[in-house]
Amino acid sequence: MTSPIIDIKLLDPRLGREFPAPDYATSGSAAVDLRACIPEMLALAPGDCVLVATGLALHLADRTLAALVLPRSGLGHRGLVLGNTIGLIDSDYQGEITLSCWNRGRETVTITPGDRVAQLMIVPVVAAAFRVVAEFSEDTARGTGGFGHSGLR
Repeated sequence: MTSPIIDIKLLDPRLGREFPAPDYATSGSAAVDLRACIPEMLALAPGDCVLVATGLALHLADRTLAALVLPRSGLGHRGLVLGNTIGLIDSDYQGEITLSCWNRGRETVTITPGDRVAQLMIVPVVAAAFRVVAEFSEDTARGTGGFGHSGLR
């Protein structure tokens, strides 16, 4: 299987010079790190949420691909998560990727220029066709059981 080639723009001149350009850290990495391309250190008090530039734009150019922007687990444990939990980048978006960084913790979180603050994963997309029906053609064991339908244990 060949890897798709994705066009990227390095919008911040520090990417590829002061800060590494996006790349997979190991041969088994599923995502690339996104860096904070901010002019100066940023202190996020508990509850604060700010948009952080990544200095990166991409164009997937393939309807069968999308990109997910995910939080980094180590930062999430310290309180820094994405305000929208997961970001979705459609195949036709070409603007800069910005991150809604939210401190959900109890301590101030500091973001320094160049810090790895999120990660970007390219995923396949299935564009479904929808058919309106009056009833579904088969019943399932779950049926319409919603939240908590299977209990706690």
